[in-house]
Amino acid sequence: MKKLGLVFFISILQFNIIFTACCEEKYGQANTNDPKTKIPKCVEPEFDYWMRDTWVTLGPDGYYYMTGTTATPDRKFNGQPHCWDWNDGLYLWRSLDLQEWESRGRVWSMEEDGTWQKYPKIYKDGEKRPKLSLNGDVMDNRFHAVWAPELHYIKSQQNWFMVACLNESAGGRGSFILKSTTGKPEGPFVNIEGNEKGPLFPEIDGSLFEDEDGTVYFVGHNHYIAKMKPDMSGYAEEIRKLNEHNYEPEPYVEGAFIFKYDNKYHLVQAIWSHRTPEGKDTYVEKNGLTNNKTRYSYDCIIASSDNVYGPYSKRYNAITGGGHNNLFQDKEGKWWATMFFNPRGAQAAEYQQTCRPGLVQMKYVKGKFSPNPKMCK
Repeated sequence: MKKLGLVFFISILQFNIIFTACCEEKYGQANTNDPKTKIPKCVEPEFDYWMRDTWVTLGPDGYYYMTGTTATPDRKFNGQPHCWDWNDGLYLWRSLDLQEWESRGRVWSMEEDGTWQKYPKIYKDGEKRPKLSLNGDVMDNRFHAVWAPELHYIKSQQNWFMVACLNESAGGRGSFILKSTTGKPEGPFVNIEGNEKGPLFPEIDGSLFEDEDGTVYFVGHNHYIAKMKPDMSGYAEEIRKLNEHNYEPEPYVEGAFIFKYDNKYHLVQAIWSHRTPEGKDTYVEKNGLTNNKTRYSYDCIIASSDNVYGPYSKRYNAITGGGHNNLFQDKEGKWWATMFFNPRGAQAAEYQQTCRPGLVQMKYVKGKFSPNPKMCK
């Protein structure tokens, strides 16, 4: 009898091992229907203004400041507003309560305030250029757009810095850092020494992170990082790749941003989920399985580490549809994340409006961030 019981126990143990191996979610798989990562239904645009890549930070003066990629306000479009080809600069808003937002207007103009950023790339008749954006928007022959601005108050400098990037211009493509000449978030802003004559980093989506000891790091598009000089004039070291737990194969990643909380460095990135014909959601892109038609949501993905350079943990989806955003704490210490109702991907059909600034209240449980459903109560 005891022998039969032992055989039965071993059989159950073997079954559990096989079941776990077969049914455990593989790294890189997603669950876009998980209610824990869905944006609460009460989340609506903060105000009616065309914006992508929404960024919010709390300043030392008690104001929350918002910026993002914007379309030129008075531009006439053949179709929906967009900024794939050109726009006119960086705009800023502020709020005392995250509810009522006051426009501070344009705080930096490429043509009026830039140096190498001044001049557009103009395609002549007959020159090859993209006719449509990734969203199918009709584009001009003028390319001169500034994207993904982030406004940072650097405590060690007691000053405001703006990070942004150009998609394409006569002066080139890439990320750059601006500093306020007045110590005010409205600027005026000028190039730091490291990017007076050209981009500091040759790719888009640059960011900044200030550690608790006042050390500042530049975070580059997708996977790169470099310590900045103490005076913020440029790199203090060669830029390097972060030590990450990549997917296999690694898909295209955007909007890298680092913040620190609970003695951990949190690496935030934007990655597309795909709903595949196999019935499995995935972040891993493969020929024959994923394509533009299988894109569902642009997700906010987070990994954590004990060191700013890594190694970072396996990534997890913090917000389905929250991609290219940032997380910040309010005056009470509550966590929030930005979003912009991405118009690309199947999830866009669920939004009444796209490309508008939004805020999602977050919670932090067992080392992970996720939307707080109680924000709707």
